[in-house]
Amino acid sequence: MTDNSKLKSIILHTVTPLIIASLVCGILMIVMIKPYDKAKVYLNIAFMDDLKTNPENISSGLIIRDNKIVEDFSGKTYDNGEIIRPKYGEMYAVIKSDRLSLDVPVYWGCDIQLYERGACQSTGSVVIGDKGNSVISAHEDTFFSELSSLKVGDTVTIRTNYGEFTYKVKELISFNKNNNKYVVPSEDTRLTLYTCKKNVLGSSDGRIGVICEPTGRKFYVGTGEGASK
Repeated sequence: MTDNSKLKSIILHTVTPLIIASLVCGILMIVMIKPYDKAKVYLNIAFMDDLKTNPENISSGLIIRDNKIVEDFSGKTYDNGEIIRPKYGEMYAVIKSDRLSLDVPVYWGCDIQLYERGACQSTGSVVIGDKGNSVISAHEDTFFSELSSLKVGDTVTIRTNYGEFTYKVKELISFNKNNNKYVVPSEDTRLTLYTCKKNVLGSSDGRIGVICEPTGRKFYVGTGEGASK
């Protein structure tokens, strides 16, 4: 074998593994982009970080409570009644929309484990049924994958164990992750639902959602009927 042939053989056997290794690393990096960004989105999807609160006993870890929500209440209902504030990590409501076949559990608090189970409501917003802005978010790859299909005028229903509340989509919203215009407390009573804009590679800085206005409410226990005042 000539010196040139030996040199080419050495180069080929040296460079080829490096090229293959580089390709494999590149593929792995592309594959890992989505899971990494998805995890990051789970941790930062609630843009009320300065307003939300943490579990009282954070050192003891997250305690998740999966409650069975009343689906078809057949008793007497009231226009005003008792609102039961949930504990951090507690499933306290279900969001429904017939238009989208939407049926999503809502957890009180924002935590990566809770986002895996359903939608999350920032503890800096008001409990469903109370006055103010109730802000609920979920990941666009899972529970709010059809959120962008909601249109103005569509009905959204939220059921809790203390009442049933209906809303009508009033406005479609789109905003940047650094803009907290739609998620801060409001003087009017509203329901704000949002998620990330879909992005094939990596997380998106864009957020989309809807603002809903209340159209009806039915409390299961009325004020003066045994409810706390």
